[in-house]
Amino acid sequence: MSEKIETGSILTGKVTGIQPYGAFVALDENTQGLVHISEITHGYVKDINEHLKVGDEVQVKVLSVDEAAGKIGLSIRATEEAPEQAAKPKRPRKRPAAIISQDDDSQGFNTLKDKLQEWIAQSKQ
Repeated sequence: MSEKIETGSILTGKVTGIQPYGAFVALDENTQGLVHISEITHGYVKDINEHLKVGDEVQVKVLSVDEAAGKIGLSIRATEEAPEQAAKPKRPRKRPAAIISQDDDSQGFNTLKDKLQEWIAQSKQ
């Protein structure tokens, strides 16, 4: 693996292969890295083939270098400016209105003071 490749550096490479999980990018004659599907572009990517083709030249940012395993993690998305997200209009939450019936005194919201006299009378019966 080449010594010049460091995490954080931005390089130009050529797409050499496409798999459902990502694209392989050759950084030089001896070094190749993987751009995971989540690092292709901002937003959701269903099919990498809609964004890249074998032979495309792409700018990539080196995310990780694993010398022992010989793996280099790359990102195309990190070299692009994130699109501005449109602010979603906030809708007020609707709460159900409380229905208070005044017809029946035995139900509803009564204070303890009101109910105390009734309870005392019931306990003496």
